[in-house]
Amino acid sequence: MSIGTRNRLYGIFLIILTVLLILTAAASLFLGTANISYTDVFRILLHHIPGLKEHITLDGIPESAVTIIVKLRLTRVILALLVGAGLAAVGSTMQCLFRNPMAEPGILGISSGAGLGATIAIVIGANTNFFGLGAAAIAAFISAMATIVIVYNISRTGNKMSPTVLILAGTAVSFMNSAVIQLIMVFRRDRMDYIMLWAMGSFTASGWNKIIILTPFLVAGLAVLMLYARQLNVISTGEETAQSLGIDVEKVKRILLAVCSLITAACVSTSGVIGFVGLIIPHVFRLITGPDQRVLIPYSVVGGATFLVICDTLARIIAPPAEIPVGAITAVFGSPFFIALLIRSKRGVM
Repeated sequence: MSIGTRNRLYGIFLIILTVLLILTAAASLFLGTANISYTDVFRILLHHIPGLKEHITLDGIPESAVTIIVKLRLTRVILALLVGAGLAAVGSTMQCLFRNPMAEPGILGISSGAGLGATIAIVIGANTNFFGLGAAAIAAFISAMATIVIVYNISRTGNKMSPTVLILAGTAVSFMNSAVIQLIMVFRRDRMDYIMLWAMGSFTASGWNKIIILTPFLVAGLAVLMLYARQLNVISTGEETAQSLGIDVEKVKRILLAVCSLITAACVSTSGVIGFVGLIIPHVFRLITGPDQRVLIPYSVVGGATFLVICDTLARIIAPPAEIPVGAITAVFGSPFFIALLIRSKRGVM
């Protein structure tokens, strides 16, 4: 198969995947505990499109239905889409950068660091508000960035950074953060429900303010990842090879690590800790597209968005009126895949 034909097929499949994402998002808007007809949902959505407001009225539709669609379901779908896209793109980049199939956004301790910051904010009852973000989200972002700074400095030797030491340092810091969270939960059982909901991920507190704040981080971050996709492909073949081709390996690693950390911190601070998205999605599409990051990152973005929208929809409708943390749903899908990956790796070693 020629390169041109293969690229066209990749493009066609990406378009199909994007259409699937749109259909999945639309279906999520229709599903929920509130009984709102499909016609009313369409009218509400079309009414809020610029230029159509005067032509499509909301006569006969309760104000509560408008609130549910616009301020609850729509914001949840968009936020889940953004977070899924960001985590999957970071997972793809990290797996290639570290040449480790087990790498994912939380491997450097960023997620646990965010969890610790949010836990402390919840326990002390902080009520700071910044552009509509609560104290837990702000503390999560700050703590996540502080964690990656600590991990990076532990792993750095002079101007060089060892991927192996970086992962080990991230794992150690992650365990330490998790232990502190567990201790806090033991002494503050009255706040355990809030901490657990945040630690397992949820889009219950979604809002347009979070979408507005997360979007610039995600768009700028994805642009940088795509900009360095070619260099990342070369680095994945070996750092010595990359250096011989004129690539400043350490500089690229630092930039990609910083961008991945920012995307992860922004995602986790708005949704809580959600696992497995950045692990399983890149693997699934790597089987289809191969390891080329110029192709794999866009596929991971669309696939991760679709996957998390589906998981959040299931979290809302499985046990109404209660809501299951979305992290529990992703774990149900991700754990078997992770086990299968370990078995496959073991067979490869044997």
